[in-house]
Amino acid sequence: MIESIDTSLIDWSRIQFALTAMYHWIFVPLTLGLAVIMGIMETMYYKTGDEFWKRTAKFWMKIFGINFAVGVATGIILEFEFGTNWSNYSWFVGDIFGAPLAIEGILAFFMEATFIAVMFFGWDKVSKGFHLTSTWLTGLGATISAWWILVANAWMQYPVGMEFNPDTVRNEMVDFWAIATSPVAVNKFLHSILAGWVLGAVFVVGVSCWFLLRKRENRFALASIKIAAVFGLAATLFSALTGDSSGHDVAKVQPMKLAAIEGLYEGREGAGLVAVGVLNPQKEKYDDGIDPFLFRVEMPKLLSFLAKRDMNAFVPGIKDVIEGGYVLPDGTPALSAEEKMHRGQTAIAALSAYRTAKKAGNDTEAATAYDTLRKNVAYFGYGYIKDPHDLVPNVPLNFYAFHIMVMLGMYFILFFVVILFFAYKKDLASMKWMHWIALLTIPLGHIAGQAGWIVAECGRQPWAIQDMLPVGAAVSKLQTGSVQTTFFIFLGLFTVMLVAEISIMLREIKKGPN
Repeated sequence: MIESIDTSLIDWSRIQFALTAMYHWIFVPLTLGLAVIMGIMETMYYKTGDEFWKRTAKFWMKIFGINFAVGVATGIILEFEFGTNWSNYSWFVGDIFGAPLAIEGILAFFMEATFIAVMFFGWDKVSKGFHLTSTWLTGLGATISAWWILVANAWMQYPVGMEFNPDTVRNEMVDFWAIATSPVAVNKFLHSILAGWVLGAVFVVGVSCWFLLRKRENRFALASIKIAAVFGLAATLFSALTGDSSGHDVAKVQPMKLAAIEGLYEGREGAGLVAVGVLNPQKEKYDDGIDPFLFRVEMPKLLSFLAKRDMNAFVPGIKDVIEGGYVLPDGTPALSAEEKMHRGQTAIAALSAYRTAKKAGNDTEAATAYDTLRKNVAYFGYGYIKDPHDLVPNVPLNFYAFHIMVMLGMYFILFFVVILFFAYKKDLASMKWMHWIALLTIPLGHIAGQAGWIVAECGRQPWAIQDMLPVGAAVSKLQTGSVQTTFFIFLGLFTVMLVAEISIMLREIKKGPN
């Protein structure tokens, strides 16, 4: 079945899903960041009774609401695509993947929908305390929603808590809490949420600087800047810590991804972390003998520390992951890609033999086939891989996306420090050059978030589920033309929605706080 699927169908299905996810991620992190900032501002109103803080909170709530509405629309389409474009994936692991998505829809989404109504329409209709609680619960609902989505995504990176059922040909959940609280899920959630908080802070600072540039609403702008910059600086620093933990997780469970984002083709002890580098475009295969870099500056031994918490530890490169032989954390030698592919083919053949024997009522042969399947099922997905080179993700894409994300993270720390210094020690209101820098920093916040998701998803390729299900086996068997058609429909629809959102936001920002 897999061989009969046109590779262009796989590519178009991936492109369509990537399009939807990238548009969705334009809105989600800003929602998460604004939710906390407007909560802080309403808390100031609750504590002081100053109408200024009420007016400030209501302005940022209005921007939050515009962004929230568009984010919901793209998110719904994204979830439907699992059933339309990735039906084999949904069948194979729907018992596991569907659970966090269902919880997200039932618990978090309804929580948001309930309290967001009170937040927007409950001013002067409910007590100040109840309204403040509704505002914070709206933000909490958005955060809980993100938690369950990120649990589902983390499981694709690190599949745990399940067993393969040969009778249903599905992976079935056996340990919900292992899935919900895996270290990959926890770190992915923290890092993604903090990235949203950073973007929200960057956005508030940038928009507030626009008011200063226009010499309008100075008190509102400076108060918003001070709150957002302190919040953003704290979020950026904690984001760096969770990024380190995420990198450590990647080294343990996705060594190929780590090698790709560092352009590390041949492993070594005391491996350095690339600070700045330019890849050699002539490097096309892991074993072609061409130097992977035209230029690079490394921080000595930091990659070994990131991966193993040991400055002198061995970090496998792309070639090592393919050829195997290096020592795994449990002390066993790593298998080569060829051996994994062989075991995967053995598992597929054993599954077929098991189902045939069960159908014929031959329990002895079924038991023998099941035992073979059980010993090799961990490599089931490798049975669909035809060439070891297919196991190498797009190195330039991952390398540059990762380093753009890291460099922007460092820039944001500097940005917030400088903004706070000028806001408290200098006359920020008169510094037009700083206003422009703040405005131009807003798109950089979005770029950093998109770069992070490129690393997370493209670094996992060719796997839909790491080591378990390649994208070629996960895709629905559709007409390529139908996927192409819907791709362009979605492209047009999402672009119109984005333009509409930006237009409405700009109109409301120009009006200013009422």
